[in-house]
Amino acid sequence: MSLVLALLMLFASLPAGAWAFVEVAVEATRIAIHFDGQASSAQATLMESPRRIAVDVRGTGLGDASGAGVPAVPADGPVRAIRRQRIPGGERFVFDLRSPAVVADGGLDAEGRELVLSLQPVEAARFAQVSAAGPLDFLPLSLRFTRRSPYKVSIPVPPPKKGPPLPRVRGDDRRPLVVIDAGHGGVDPGAINPISHLREKDVTLRIARAIRDELLDGGRVRVALTRDSDKYLVLRERYGIARRLKADLFISIHCDSVGQAAATGASVYTLSDVASDREAARLATRENKADVIAGVNLGEAGDDVSSILIDLTRRETMNNSADFARLLGREARDLVPMKPGFHRMASLMVLKAPDMPSILFETGYISNPQDAAFLDSSKGRERIAESVRRAVEVHFARRMGAE
Repeated sequence: MSLVLALLMLFASLPAGAWAFVEVAVEATRIAIHFDGQASSAQATLMESPRRIAVDVRGTGLGDASGAGVPAVPADGPVRAIRRQRIPGGERFVFDLRSPAVVADGGLDAEGRELVLSLQPVEAARFAQVSAAGPLDFLPLSLRFTRRSPYKVSIPVPPPKKGPPLPRVRGDDRRPLVVIDAGHGGVDPGAINPISHLREKDVTLRIARAIRDELLDGGRVRVALTRDSDKYLVLRERYGIARRLKADLFISIHCDSVGQAAATGASVYTLSDVASDREAARLATRENKADVIAGVNLGEAGDDVSSILIDLTRRETMNNSADFARLLGREARDLVPMKPGFHRMASLMVLKAPDMPSILFETGYISNPQDAAFLDSSKGRERIAESVRRAVEVHFARRMGAE
């Protein structure tokens, strides 16, 4: 997965109190549009010939902004260009696609200040099928249950979908559980080396298996893989599996990729503090306090208490994640080629479990010939696995000492 393909800051000259968006962020499988006011609704439409995703956003003062130019995005990922247009009462953002991709999930946050769309690469036939189904509509969470209509529609509600089957857990039941997530898989190949055509989904699975075997040989922890075959999992399913297993640590394995082959080195990402507050609000609203966070049933607490408990739990989780990231940087220093600034922070969906320390380990650049050779070698996988085992053993030794 390429973490960030473009981060575009767009400012508009607006009258006082008018609505405007402030930035558009495009990642390999995600589009986020941030606003400085409240959007009342959004609609995403897939269009053929040429393939593109049109996102119409409406709200108070929309359409007053003077058109700001949108630079082209880098030359990888499904989105190849972004255009901005005025529409009656709003703005349209057109995302031109270089490869077929559909909107798999998305929504406006509770305040209508951020629209996030999850993209899923698909075949051309699937793109045509989804585009023919019509647009997807989004309302802010705060408005979804307050709108009134003179009509009532009653339809049978199907039983809730079951999550994916839980993977096998290996190791001594008395030990802490580490869940290793091999990034991408199935229809999502991830980044691809332009010369050797080495695919990220294959590399991450081999590395995840090597880490599992190394941890099991150490005997200090139990281990499970979110996937042990070439299958596709959405981002929420990945950390959702770990939460259902009540994992003590979640490690998502990926490979970096950029257009310049000179970029090299491993890095580790943890969730940024900015995303914490937004995610805490989303959790409290979306899950309606029906979840259990760190052993506390939020259904038994009031709204204010629930928000505080979620926020405190997330902050502790983020601190534990950052501690493990620094440990991994220390243990990998002599084993794995690393970036000078090894530990980084970002608002990544796969890291948003509220009560489980989580990291995303970018093991190197698949676009770099030397890094790719290291990542696809048994020696390279052994070194990565050894660095993870060392960090994991120190991490849990410290936790048991603190208890």
